[in-house]
Formats: sequence, structure tokens, C-alpha cells
Amino acid sequence: MASLGVNIDHIANVRQARRTVEPDPVSYALLAELGGADGITVHLREDRRHIQDRDVELLRATVRTRLNLEMAATAEMEAIALRLRPDMVTLVPERREEVTTEGGLDVRGQLPAFTALTRSLQQAGIGVSLFVDADPDQLEACRQSGARWVELHTGRYAEASWAEQPQELARLEKGTALAREFGLRVNAGHGLTYQNVEPIAAIPGMEELNIGHTIVARALAVGLEQAVRQMKALVQNPRREPLFGQRHP
Repeated sequence: MASLGVNIDHIANVRQARRTVEPDPVSYALLAELGGADGITVHLREDRRHIQDRDVELLRATVRTRLNLEMAATAEMEAIALRLRPDMVTLVPERREEVTTEGGLDVRGQLPAFTALTRSLQQAGIGVSLFVDADPDQLEACRQSGARWVELHTGRYAEASWAEQPQELARLEKGTALAREFGLRVNAGHGLTYQNVEPIAAIPGMEELNIGHTIVARALAVGLEQAVRQMKALVQNPRREPLFGQRHP
């Protein structure tokens, strides 16, 4: 049964659109936990476009489930993580011009750097996950890096046409199985919605799904606590067969 990490970056996006003090993502993290979130995820970007340093500091002090800090593999972010000690760090690729994360890390091409950073964080007691595509070479590199988790990038699945989704789902299923063979724990995320999440949640060995935008979007209608409850129900009790092209009422 997969758990649910709720990404609250888009709460901060609303605040930063006016450069004001509300809505405060720290307060909304509490609502997400009340709704059943198993963890809170935030991405502290180099350009601080949404989540700010004060947000992460306050979340570290107030989150009662677990705090997952998404960050680029830079010296600045390493220093922040070592100071704040989140429960987990998920290393992600980052480009200033992108709207959201566009793909997985190239761990294979930068293995020495990721190995050193993973060792530094894990020696400090911080769990490390690497955000990668479900590619065998990248998963093997993740194993070599010493990381204990991977987060599989589900963007291609989420963006696929109805006819292509089964192929993308199969790729994620194979990637999950291979990662588990390598001794890696497996999370997933990116682009998952109330309409497409169940087949991913039903993958054997899938531990946690990190989901943000679709929950925040639904919260505009039903409130964040209820939006989290609805997603948690889908993640923990997924239909086993993919219902591609069908939508929940």
C-alpha cells in the first residue's frame, strides 16, 4: 500500500504571485497532515520562485509526519540540508527557465558527484532519494551511488495519450521491479492526478507517491484537507486494472 507525500509548492506559488504573506504554505502543511498526508514535500529552488528559506525552516520545526526536501545537487543546497536535517532529501534536476521539473537526473553521467553528495547527506542521518526516469542504466547508477531510494519520474506516463499509457505504465512497472532487485526503495511522482494515479499506486513495491498540483487545484473547490483525503483514498485503495481514458466522477 503506497503512502502519500503532499507537495505544497503551489501554495507558495500563489503567495509569491503577489509577493505577500498569504497563503502561508506552513499553515497549509498542517491541513494536509490533518487530511492524511504521510509526508510533506517542498522544492527549495535556486531562484526561490516559490518555497522560501523561512518556509523550510518553519516546516522542519512543525511538520509532524516527515519532511521531504527536493533540491538540486549544489553546494548551497547541501549546506542547507545539513543544517536543517529534513527527514529525506530528493535530488532533482533544475533549470531556471523550466516551469516544473522536466525529466530525471543523469546519475550515470555524474556518478562521482552524486555518490559524494549522497554519502555526505546519509552520514548526517538524512535519507536520500534520486529522481530518475525508469531507465535500467540510471537505476544501476543509483545503486552504485549508495542512495537507498529512487523516485521514478512519471511525467511521460502522465502526458501520454490514452493509447500510449499502457506502454508507459509497463515501463514504470519494470523500472520498479528492477530497482527493488537492486535493493532500492521506490517512490514516484510528477504529473499524477485523480484520474491517472491508481495504476501507479497499484504497482507492486511502490512505497510513496509525491503529488502536488492536482491536490492544490482540487483544494480550490473542496478545501485542502478534503482534497488530500480524496487522493489518499485513491493511493491506498487503487483499482488493480488500469482504467485508461476513464475519469472519476
